[in-house]
Amino acid sequence: MADLHTVNKSPFEKSSLETAIKCSLAGSSILLIEDGVYGATKGTVAEDMVKGAMGDRKVYALKSDLMARAIKDDRIIDGIEIVDYAGFVDLVEATDKVQAWL
Repeated sequence: MADLHTVNKSPFEKSSLETAIKCSLAGSSILLIEDGVYGATKGTVAEDMVKGAMGDRKVYALKSDLMARAIKDDRIIDGIEIVDYAGFVDLVEATDKVQAWL
C-alpha cells in the first residue's frame, strides 16, 4: 500500500509541497490541508508542479480549508479530488503511513 503525504503550508511561503512531491513515490497520495490548499489553485506557479505529480499520484484538497480561504471549485486544478473530513479519514485508513510535511 502507498503512503499519504499531508501538506499544510502554502507553496508560496514554504517548499513543503515541492518536497512532498519529490519524496513521494508513484501510487502515493498527497492531501493539501490548511494553507496547503493554495497549491490546488489554477494559474499559479505551483500548477505545473502539481499537474506533473498527478501523473502517478493522487492529489486531494480538504473542502473545509478551501471554503475557509474562499477558494471556489472552479479555481481548483482539474483532477484534484476535493474531500471532506470523512474522506480524510478514509485516506488515512487506506494507507500504510502518513507523512506530514510542515
